[in-house]
Amino acid sequence: MKMNDPIISKLSSHLFWDINPADLDIERSKRTIIKRVLEYGLWQDWLIIEKKYGLQIITNEVRLLNELDPKSLAFISKLSGVPVKKFKCYTTKLLMPAHWNF
Repeated sequence: MKMNDPIISKLSSHLFWDINPADLDIERSKRTIIKRVLEYGLWQDWLIIEKKYGLQIITNEVRLLNELDPKSLAFISKLSGVPVKKFKCYTTKLLMPAHWNF
């Protein structure tokens, strides 16, 4: 399924500023799509992917991510009921930590 897939075309265009949306496949690219929606998406984008994948699949995919911003991690952890320590992005910290956020 390519960009003519109605689900990908309904997502906000700003989510794919560096990716050609025509190259995305709703199944093969689901981890990328989920990560982008969690970090940069609007509420409508969340509702679209939740309806398509379901909370269980979204949680399973996020648990495998190497990195995710803390707010998105807290959101999916609270929503799914899975402790943050069960997510790979929580246990695997980046070698180059981000600058302090003043």
